[in-house]
Amino acid sequence: MISRFFFTLFFSVLAFYVASQTQFESAVHELLQKPEYKNASVGMHVLDLASGDEVFNLNANQVLVPASTMKLITSGSAFEILGDEYTFETEIAWQGKLNKNGDLKGDLVIVGGADPALGSEYFQDHYMDFLKIWAEKIKASEIKKIKGDLILDASIYTPEKVPDSWVWGDLGNYYGAGPNAFTVYDNMYRITFSSPKNVGKLTKVIAVNPKIERMVISNEVLSADNNGDNAYVFGGPFDKARVIRGTIPRNRDAFTIKASIPQPEEILAQEFLKALSDEGIFMMGEIRFEKVDKKGLETIYIQESPTLAEIGKVLNYESVNLFAEHFLNQIAVEKNGLGDRKEAIKLLKEFWDAKGISTEYLFMEDGSGLSHFNAVAPQFFTEFLIYMAQNKSFVNSLPTAGKGTFKRFDTTLLPGNTLQAKSGSMTRVRCYSGYLKTDSGKTVVFSFMFNHFPGSHSALIKEIQNLFVELKKPE
Repeated sequence: MISRFFFTLFFSVLAFYVASQTQFESAVHELLQKPEYKNASVGMHVLDLASGDEVFNLNANQVLVPASTMKLITSGSAFEILGDEYTFETEIAWQGKLNKNGDLKGDLVIVGGADPALGSEYFQDHYMDFLKIWAEKIKASEIKKIKGDLILDASIYTPEKVPDSWVWGDLGNYYGAGPNAFTVYDNMYRITFSSPKNVGKLTKVIAVNPKIERMVISNEVLSADNNGDNAYVFGGPFDKARVIRGTIPRNRDAFTIKASIPQPEEILAQEFLKALSDEGIFMMGEIRFEKVDKKGLETIYIQESPTLAEIGKVLNYESVNLFAEHFLNQIAVEKNGLGDRKEAIKLLKEFWDAKGISTEYLFMEDGSGLSHFNAVAPQFFTEFLIYMAQNKSFVNSLPTAGKGTFKRFDTTLLPGNTLQAKSGSMTRVRCYSGYLKTDSGKTVVFSFMFNHFPGSHSALIKEIQNLFVELKKPE
């Protein structure tokens, strides 16, 4: 009788355990049977954060395109290698001789520090009117007239403007802005159109801000009967010819799109000269872009950026490609003195291999995930996330439901910091990796990667949210 009781109890417990474990698995199986996903490339991996035990595995070692979830690897690596209190520095200096009358017989120099946030719309309170501040600092150093040139030293970076695997259709748009020793204003400008009442008619460019000298815009944008921005800017980082194609809503007095600034160092130089003039400082020479001998410089002012933790939170909340590329390059700057993307990737991989997290399944072409040539296995993400769980700045940089790139997730289903993760998407690619607190009090790390699916992104977002809800249910 007793043996029968324990036999029955054992199988009752086992049945409950299996049912609870297969609830999430059943949801995954049901999802992958749908026509939109049954032929997709899908990899999923879930680990218990505390124990490291595997909770779920579906093609965990299959390398897939990560899109913007690559930013997890970039930001986390920068936090670990550089430190979350790290700052970027831009130096304002002069070289030559300064006489008692305030005449500088020499040059004014800006040494680029590759500050990704300089003049950024995300950090307006930090920089305030930074060019005015620079000019005031120069005036306070008793320089009244510059008889030489304004020199911008960009030697902190290699000449590469964007990763060579980024596609042409991305380069001219704001999310295709490459990192620069003199990144400024998010390397972004705005183009404002007016559109006629009728559909299919040519629109008109009415404003460009900031103004870019010698830029030639060919506008082919038509009016359409929708409310979305479907206009795309085409053009490379080395030229100022731009072609804009696509549609914007009809019957608008003003409709603005965003694009990437070609040669942001020129914008910075031109606006700085204006700030100097406003302070009554006259410069006789020209603008030059070249490396200077730093031993001969007299420092006037060091412009510090926000901390890496502050920039990193915006990077992951808003998925800012530009910030991610700067974070990656800065790893090489600090290790070797030169911001070289390929060298930075090499250093990053060496770092994680030394930590015992194999980069065998990490194929990295950039820091942001914009390259279609990136490939990562879900298992790399989960092992990486377990390691990074101890880094508070990293975890706090991840958006929660209802915020940032997770604004479409239901906060009643995933309240507070139940979900802290990064999303990534591009054409036929949608991925999620991060942390999920379960109703039983445990935390799991997960990576869900969907490639080559023909369905809509909005439909898959709802399906993924359902998977999170199932995964968080108590065991």
